[in-house]
Amino acid sequence: MSSRVLNRALRDKRMSADEAAALIHDGDHVGMSGFTGAGHPKTVPLALARRMDAAHAAGQPFKIGMWTGASTAPELDGALARANGVDLRLPYQSDPACRDRINHGDMDYIDLHLSHVAQYAWFGFFGKLDTAVVEVSGVLEDGRLVPSSSVGNNKTWLDQADKIILEVNAWQNPALDGLHDIYYGTALPPQRQPIPLTRPDQRIGEPYFRIDPAKVVAVVETNHPDRQTAFSAPDDTSLAIAAHLIEFLQHEVKAGRLPPALLPIQSGVGNIANAVLAGLNKGPFQGLSAFTEVLQDGMLEMLESGTLTSASATAFSLSSEALARLNADLASYRGRILLRPQEISNHPELIRRLGLIAMNGMIEADLYGNVNSTHVMGSSIMNGIGGSGDFARNAYLSVFMTPSTAKGGRISCIVPMVSHVDHTEHDVQVIVTEQGLADLRGLSPKKRAALIIERCAHPDYRPALHDYFDRACRGAPGLHTPHLLGEALAWHQRYLADGHM
Repeated sequence: MSSRVLNRALRDKRMSADEAAALIHDGDHVGMSGFTGAGHPKTVPLALARRMDAAHAAGQPFKIGMWTGASTAPELDGALARANGVDLRLPYQSDPACRDRINHGDMDYIDLHLSHVAQYAWFGFFGKLDTAVVEVSGVLEDGRLVPSSSVGNNKTWLDQADKIILEVNAWQNPALDGLHDIYYGTALPPQRQPIPLTRPDQRIGEPYFRIDPAKVVAVVETNHPDRQTAFSAPDDTSLAIAAHLIEFLQHEVKAGRLPPALLPIQSGVGNIANAVLAGLNKGPFQGLSAFTEVLQDGMLEMLESGTLTSASATAFSLSSEALARLNADLASYRGRILLRPQEISNHPELIRRLGLIAMNGMIEADLYGNVNSTHVMGSSIMNGIGGSGDFARNAYLSVFMTPSTAKGGRISCIVPMVSHVDHTEHDVQVIVTEQGLADLRGLSPKKRAALIIERCAHPDYRPALHDYFDRACRGAPGLHTPHLLGEALAWHQRYLADGHM
């Protein structure tokens, strides 16, 4: 196979992954490409993990600060976590080995809104970025880079890093060329200007990354697949959640609060989100558009059927079957799919302007609509807030979804008080479980509580929730948002002690 490195100067910098990894040192801040398993470097992190293992075996320290777009894959997050080679991780992760290091206190973790990461790096809040390790699908003759299957924070890493290591992955479909929209119009305050985007399918940038070729210290040619996401078929719970939400959207159209083609949709990742997208694909709406973080199976199916006319995202997150279908005809999606930097895909200004319908998952919600989307039992991180806060705070409609129970019914996902707050009651408009949907708009806290218990809580837990709420209304210090502080987290304590709420 011929090389995809067409620039002569960069072709002369080709080397092995082990040679490239030797250019990264203990204490470095390293910006890695990758977003939900798409477009991450495949070989340099593994070589780096081997160096870390060797250094630790020799009694030498070797840890880095690792910055990414979002979660990555076992050969990046997992490999470096198993090597105990990450001192600080940001802004999002989902790898079991990485999560275990964080929850055991071996790795520091900063859980960030994804729209904040690039600007915080530009502001200098994280310190200096020493090295960028970025996967691309090609290098043009003039040195510009053809982005890979995710964009994430790659533009910022390439701009900010002192040194650049490129992985040029021949596995990536060459038809990716032209599917990206890299915007170079952002600036630091007070020079910022409005971002000129008014439609999800609108181009405002260019298809390629610009770089300073002098900063490139290594080019590693690879041929390795992305990590495919495994989605299970929608179960009865997911289908019920989807049905409640679609009925609600139909009601909003009938009431004149949404147009017949809705507003641009945003969907989080996961089986419930995919079930909602499948329901939308079979539902009454046509001519939909999406402005979201990731394009997953459900959105691809909507594009294939024509229900969805265009989708703007920062990465793919597809099953192996869906990825095979996409790659078989990727060129036909030019003009219908755009991949952008996450500072654009998640930008509050654009989310507010476009009027998104934001649909995201959660771990638990409380009686008043506060949502925990990151922590189990208050202190153990699951994955991270990701972009859910970017969308929830600024969307036209902010929807959070979950089954009403977890762990075979031993945990209620509707609780008196959430054990960790990611999205306050002020940013949550709609809560949906398989039991029903609670439209919280225009309701005071006590009216929210009554509705959430009746519509969203599992019947097994409703009596206890009613009892807590009724007693709080009689005995709390204040009656605006009544709580019994001595009992508010007792459900979580009982689960930790007895294995059942």
